[in-house]
Amino acid sequence: METIYVTGHRNPDLDSVCSAWCYARLKNKIDKRYKYEPIRIGHLNETTKYQFRKTRVTPPRCVKDVRARVRDVMINKFPSLHPEDPVYSLVTLMREKHASVVPLLDGENYFGLLSLDEITSFFLKENAGERPHYRFEQENFSKVIRGEFIKKNNMKSFEAYIMTGAMEFDIYSRRINSLLPDLPVLVVGKRLKHLQYAVDNQFPAIILTGIEPSEKVDLNLSGYKGIIYKSYEDTAETIRLLRMSLPLKRLVAKDPPKVSVDDLFDDAKRLLMNSEYRGLPVFDNDKFIGFVTRRCFLEKPRKKVIMVDHNELSQSIEGLEEAEILEIIDHHRLDAERTREPIFIASEPVGSTCTIVYHQYLRWSVRVDRLTARMLLAGIISDTVILKSPTTTPQDLRAVNKLAKIAQIDNVYEFGEELFSVASLLNKADPKQVIEGDFKTYQTGDVRFGIGQVEVTTLTKVDEVKEKYIRQLESTKQKYALDWAMLLVTDVIAESSILLSTTYPQKERALIYPIDSPGKYHLKGVLSRKKQLLPEVLSVLEEGD
Repeated sequence: METIYVTGHRNPDLDSVCSAWCYARLKNKIDKRYKYEPIRIGHLNETTKYQFRKTRVTPPRCVKDVRARVRDVMINKFPSLHPEDPVYSLVTLMREKHASVVPLLDGENYFGLLSLDEITSFFLKENAGERPHYRFEQENFSKVIRGEFIKKNNMKSFEAYIMTGAMEFDIYSRRINSLLPDLPVLVVGKRLKHLQYAVDNQFPAIILTGIEPSEKVDLNLSGYKGIIYKSYEDTAETIRLLRMSLPLKRLVAKDPPKVSVDDLFDDAKRLLMNSEYRGLPVFDNDKFIGFVTRRCFLEKPRKKVIMVDHNELSQSIEGLEEAEILEIIDHHRLDAERTREPIFIASEPVGSTCTIVYHQYLRWSVRVDRLTARMLLAGIISDTVILKSPTTTPQDLRAVNKLAKIAQIDNVYEFGEELFSVASLLNKADPKQVIEGDFKTYQTGDVRFGIGQVEVTTLTKVDEVKEKYIRQLESTKQKYALDWAMLLVTDVIAESSILLSTTYPQKERALIYPIDSPGKYHLKGVLSRKKQLLPEVLSVLEEGD
């Protein structure tokens, strides 16, 4: 079953992760054609970890990108052969299964890949130049030629050329003597003089033809150490099959490049197309798990993705430009990329994407269970800062009231305060994780800027950590190639914020907020980055000098 990924934005907050989880849960109920998997594209903040831990739910797994990879096109169900199997088995398998490439496996141990090229090379080589010598496997005689052993020995394999006993004895014996010390595998009918000569001279193997299954051969074998096999085929057919009794490992002349299951589609395609091979083995670490052929790269697969709590490529998962966007569920301003096909968009001016997801449950008449209600409620309470943010709408309030009843939560304000109580403590947390944990980048004109946000329950520690956070903001500014970087530290209890900022002389002093000290602004009553801080920053940047 094909998977469709439901993903929130980079640096995911609680609303982003909960909305992805709840929407995937809805889609799996109403659409059985696909598997909808919620994913995240960044580390979880403390509030989100707490919510999933509290509900004993496994959070969405972290996926780095949705670019096509070898695992998406590889062949992992295939017939295989053993390195000791005869060439005949490979020819038969390719004819019956129309296989262009066949792996050789000894148990789980990879030995090589064989294709029509190796078979062609084998037959061309043996029909060119001098009389060929073959490496025979005793057990392969019965796998290839209908018949039975009259005598076997302990020799697993041996090397010899092939000779038929069709000529007169004198010519036959002179020909043998001219090739000494090499001795042949003799393919001969019931010609006793030829046979006795082969026995007396310890030919490595004798294959008898034209003899009935029940017929006996009167030979003195007392001192003979070689192999005697009775073929039920005629001489010509026996020789044809005998040449294909060689073990397949003899055909593996080269070791093609290996690819990893996680290699990018384009990289693996380029490697194969620039090589002489029909296929390449695929490994997961050191384990062989399949192979790719040229046919695998005829069409590049596109992952299917639903975007929640964002709609811009710059805020989404890597490789999304190669994927197929199916839906957008979001409450931010629309700046989505053009899509190839019409898609479903649920965009509402509400305080939380989880509110929109709740509306989708209502739209599809799907009952919201207690666990889903708690997840949706957590997302709304978090994104609206316990319903105090100016982004909060009547739709959010109605959703909260309904969901709280289903989740059996009596006091949503206590529920929210408990959520935020585990928010980052600035003096103990890693500044980089705090700033980049919920950091969004923007651009207006030629100016690129970014704003991070962190919720706390007190602002008393800000002065203590101000300098190291501003230093980290400078590093983050360089990392994202920005002109200006800021961190909004929001006290969800006091309903107030402090803005820490890198220097941006062109515009920073034009902000309407009072400056407490260089790089630190006091934002009384400001809770929302999107609805309160961002419009002010955009206004300042868009004003003339």
